[in-house]
Formats: sequence, C-alpha cells, structure tokens
Amino acid sequence: MARTGQQYIEALRHNPPNIWYKGEKVEDPTTHPVFKGIVHSLAALYDMQHDPKYRDTLTYEENGQRYAMSLLPARSKEDLSRRSAAYKLWADANLGMMGRCPDYLNAVLMAYEQSADFFGEFADNVRNYVRYVRENDLSTTHCLTNPQVNRAKSVTEQPDPYIPVGVVKQTAEGIVVRGARMLSTLPTADELLVFPSTLLKEGPGADKYAVAFAIPTNTPGLHFISRESMAVGDSSYDHPLSSRLEEMDCLTVFDDVFVPWERIFILGDLQRCNNAYAETGALMHMAHQVVVLKNAKTEAFLGLVSLIGETIGADAFPHVQEKIAELIVYLEAMKGFWTRAEAEAKPNKYGLYCPDRAALDGARNLYPRLYPRINEIVQQVSASGLITLPGEADFEGPVGPYLEKYLQSATLPARERVQLFRLAWDMTTSGFGARQTLYERFFFGDPVRMYQTLFSVYDKEPYKARIRAFLGWSEQPKEAVAGD
Repeated sequence: MARTGQQYIEALRHNPPNIWYKGEKVEDPTTHPVFKGIVHSLAALYDMQHDPKYRDTLTYEENGQRYAMSLLPARSKEDLSRRSAAYKLWADANLGMMGRCPDYLNAVLMAYEQSADFFGEFADNVRNYVRYVRENDLSTTHCLTNPQVNRAKSVTEQPDPYIPVGVVKQTAEGIVVRGARMLSTLPTADELLVFPSTLLKEGPGADKYAVAFAIPTNTPGLHFISRESMAVGDSSYDHPLSSRLEEMDCLTVFDDVFVPWERIFILGDLQRCNNAYAETGALMHMAHQVVVLKNAKTEAFLGLVSLIGETIGADAFPHVQEKIAELIVYLEAMKGFWTRAEAEAKPNKYGLYCPDRAALDGARNLYPRLYPRINEIVQQVSASGLITLPGEADFEGPVGPYLEKYLQSATLPARERVQLFRLAWDMTTSGFGARQTLYERFFFGDPVRMYQTLFSVYDKEPYKARIRAFLGWSEQPKEAVAGD
C-alpha cells in the first residue's frame, strides 16, 4: 500500500544501503548529517499521500487498497492526466529541485509492466517485480552510464572487460555481475534498477553487457561511493534547498554481485537492451514525468524572480520587465509541450497509452538550453543582493540591528529579504545550484547526440512535401548524379 514517511525511514534504518562517504561507511543515513535532509524530505512526500487534501491526487484505489498514482496503469488519456497531476503536486512541494522523486522511475516501471511481453522469457519477472514495488511503495534509483575511462572506445575495448557492468557467470540460482556505473542519484532508495542506458554495439563479447535487473540497495558487494556533499549546513534559512534536497550522486560499484533469476529482465540480448525504452513506452513516460517536473521548476523560477523584482523595486524598470517576460515565455512553451503530449497520446501495441513523443522530444531538447539562461536572469535581476547574504546567526548576534536597518527592502523586512535572496543563491549560484545546472545540461544525455537522435526519428517528410508542392514539383526529385 501507499507507505508513510515513517515507514520509509524505518525501512532505511533497518536495511541501510551500502553507502560510502569520505572513506567511511554510512551506518544510518536517516541521522547522517549529509543524508538526513533528503531522507526526511522524501519521507514528507510519502506522508502527503495520507493527507486528506492530497490523497486522491497522489494515490488511487484498487481492491480496497491505496497505491501510488505514479504506478497507475495508463490505459487512457484521463489516466495520463491523473498521473501528471500527482507528478505536479510532488514537484511543487520541492520547487522542482528533486530529480529522483520515486515517481520518476515508477513511470518507467509502470510502462515496463504494461508492455511486459516485450521482455520475452522474463516478462513475468517484470510483472512480479513491479507488483512488488507497487504493493510496498518502494523508492528506487538507477545507475546510468559507464565510467568515463575512454569514451572513444566501445565497452568491449576498455582496459578491463569489467569496467562496465557485465555478467561474470551464470548459476542455477542467478547471475553474478561485476563492474561500475555512473550515476546513481538518491542512494537512500530501497532498490537499484540497472537498465540499459546507452546503445550497445554488436561485437564479440558485447552480449555480456546486455543485462537489466533490479536488486536491493543493501545487496552484498554493491557499493555507492558518494561525491562530496553540497549540503554545507543544517539551517533551512541559510541553505533552504541544499539542507533538504541534497539527493547525492554516486559511483555505483558491483563487486561480484549476485542477482537471482527472478530479478532479471534482460540477459544477453543486445537488441532488447537497445530498444527497451522506446518499444515499451518507458521513454515517453519518463519524459512525461520530467516535463511536468520542469514546468514546476520554471514556475518556481518565475515566482522567485517576480518576487525579487517586487521586493527591491526593480520590476519598475523596462529591462527587468523584459527578463521576467522572457521567463513567462519559457514557462508557456513548457506548458504547451505538456498539454500537447497528453492531448495527442496514443496506445502502443501493448495497449499502454503513451504521451506524444514529438512534444516530449521538443521539451527535453529545449530545456537544457533554456536552463542556463534562466539562471542568468535570476543573477541579473538579483545583482549584488545575491552576494550580500548574512546568515541566520548574524541576525541573532550583536550586528543584528545593523542588518535589520540596512538590508530591509521596499516590501520586506531584512530577515525575509535575505531569506528570499538565499533561496535565489541556492537555486542558481551555490554548489547545489551549480550542480542543478550541470544536471539539467545532461539530464537526458549529451545535448548534441540528443539533437542527432531527434533529427533521425522526427518525420520531416510532410514538411518537405509541402515545399515540393508549392514549387510545383510533381514528385520528389531523383538523387543527383555524381558530376551533375
């Protein structure tokens, strides 16, 4: 059933993931200074499922039980709208700054379950696993790309065959895998999903890297090695985002990890690995959640910049109005992508309703280019106010009266004004904000490759045909002969 925040915390306390931070094992992430913020923020999201105000948006009822809305099978456009309303509610709760809410990968799992026949002999494994996640309302993370040892070489050409995650051996009980992957965000999840992420090329030995499975985050031999934290303090006044939403990113190491057969989804099938996301509809459903999240994030930036302009009286100036209007245009564009994605949804061959891919591709290719500009607008409107940021302790100390006098604004007393600008700092300029920018640049992969993929999959023929018709061509010209 839909779990509570306390149930999530207790599960994490009794079965802590294998997390390493600065050379030490994290014994209890629920109390660790680096991880406790995100743990309790995620717990608050789970608690929202039981709030009478939000219950019918965040959960659905089946056979007398309540389940997370993000696992509702999408069998109609109405189901898509119900799902996106739940995405938006959670995203708004964290200003769109939490990229690994459980609903993100739940969208993938739901698509896999509804298109389970794609997985052939492992179809029942997929169905059973998603049922397990649904009934226990588990939080999942995943690991993405191979380590950047030599990007010019294929997985089979690396210095060690088990730098990328590969199958070492098969037994009667399951398989053993070895290697590493980047990048696991939110290691405080219950489960790790190891799915295909980049295209695998055919070649001798390549089949051992064609694998997809799921394992608990405390599985023996599995290690999450965390980067340095962006959370530099506990104060939600001084660090309004990083103190609460530092999800952490990890190198994930598989030191001869055992995976039982019932948790394997793909094995030794390169074609299935390469086609899994698109053929099952998982690509469209994860992009659907992301587009809703980016809408929430853009709304938060618009609210932030508008309030900053009002607070210091800068919104009376034409150049500030222009910048805020620019953000409005970005937001309305993102809303348009979202609306069209649902309005033009169609069922795939498995009966799963999938949001329109063209609309989603437009959004996920545009937003990485918009995001740095959004940050720049915040910095330009905030100006030096983004730097003059005394802390909570300063207001409580002997210099507090000076701050109250000199840092007041046109509409706010000093404490609230500084608090607003501290939020702007954390959203754009702090370590947390810088990580958000990098995250947005590469969320769906290399932007150039994404454009190349869009070029190859987008149907340009109707638009070319219109030009041919306008020019009066009776048919498409033949290929030019060499030397013409």
